[in-house]
Amino acid sequence: MPNLADIMEVAEALETKGVLTIEDRCTVVRNRHSKCTKCSDVCPTDAVWAQKNKLRLNHDQCVKCGACTTVCPTEALVPLAPLDVDLAESVASSIATTKAEAQVKMESAFARGDYRPQRGAAPSAASGLQDATDELHPGEVAPTDQELFEAALAAEEGTAVFACARIASKHVGDPGKFAEVPCLARMEESLLLAIAARGVQDIVFVDGNCATCKFRACNKGIDDTVESVNGLVEAMGATPRVRRASQFPACALVEDVDGLLGDARRDFFFHTKDRAKDAVAKSAEVLVFKSNNPQIASLRERMMVSAEGTLPQFDPERHPRALDALYELSQPDGPAEDEVFTRLFGSVSIDSSLCTSCNMCTVFCPTGALRKSDEVPDRDGEEEGGIGSYLEFSAADCVQCNLCADACLKKCLDVSPFVPTDDLFSFEPRLIWRPDPPKRKGVLSSVRRSK
Repeated sequence: MPNLADIMEVAEALETKGVLTIEDRCTVVRNRHSKCTKCSDVCPTDAVWAQKNKLRLNHDQCVKCGACTTVCPTEALVPLAPLDVDLAESVASSIATTKAEAQVKMESAFARGDYRPQRGAAPSAASGLQDATDELHPGEVAPTDQELFEAALAAEEGTAVFACARIASKHVGDPGKFAEVPCLARMEESLLLAIAARGVQDIVFVDGNCATCKFRACNKGIDDTVESVNGLVEAMGATPRVRRASQFPACALVEDVDGLLGDARRDFFFHTKDRAKDAVAKSAEVLVFKSNNPQIASLRERMMVSAEGTLPQFDPERHPRALDALYELSQPDGPAEDEVFTRLFGSVSIDSSLCTSCNMCTVFCPTGALRKSDEVPDRDGEEEGGIGSYLEFSAADCVQCNLCADACLKKCLDVSPFVPTDDLFSFEPRLIWRPDPPKRKGVLSSVRRSK
């Protein structure tokens, strides 16, 4: 039986990888003509790259910032530190904590007379502020009212706070009141939209001054995520917002630093045994897996064309969560805008005058968003060039990887980030007409012409 040192060594080894690579999903692996370089473009240490049908990640260079996992459209890069489910559980717990404590704070403020409900209104956060602050967001109110305003928001809807490891290490914020990530570049849209759909109005990114961070190259990616989420939420006609801050909001500040450090030390020793047990269990799983799977199928074998004439497809995990959240945010009146600008979904259009119906777009589509349809156009229809055929396109399944456009032999296909909301929430795919393939000239006719 291994001793404690051996177990801790195994546990540490299991935690060294911050990102899991799933080659089968990478567009560059699926087709050498793919132009996608999103992962390598955002990596601050050049640890990941995709080229020549290969996806590679240097775990020694990887700093676990998670930036690549956020921008990868096909989820070929999966974050392990933390996992999506662990991050969701952490922020859910912190929201409940800040909401409960904020409600107590508002009750105390009301008892002291600092909390001033409007005449005839119930004592709530919305009515407890002066008229001048009723329509303002945190950061827009007078400094003297900032703490009370944040407490009011947290008391009614809760406040979701995410902090990078750099500022979390300063012990200014209470770990029970925020979710920690190695870098805020790890944050992606589906979780943030789900939080907003649950009624949380204030989602705060607290960073340790990215301008001086050695991984400040990720700063733009963080801004892109904030802009992406706020744009989608606004398009749905909802009010939650994501904002960045250099300091923890009042509702997430630590009140007893000495007690916090003491709890942290106790938690380390209490969780060491659990961590060791978990390491043993995971090690056993690895051994069992290896013994039961002496020969794993090669990448070439896994990427064989199916009976339907396509490469193996997969269902992305984050996109359905994002779509469900957007649907909830748009209720009951529906989206406020007819079109959304997003990097999560896409809208495909085909120039039928150039298309030869080669089907390369449907063969390489990783999610099945674009596929051949069984619907047959009417012979008396308005389309030109013969009876033709249809493709079915589902905007909800499109991850905007652009592989269909890169694989198109005639370059007649375009993927746009402007997506009609009717297409996004439609259960029926949109039909795209294309002409019949050009007739191939026989060998005999070619011989006759050559004489």
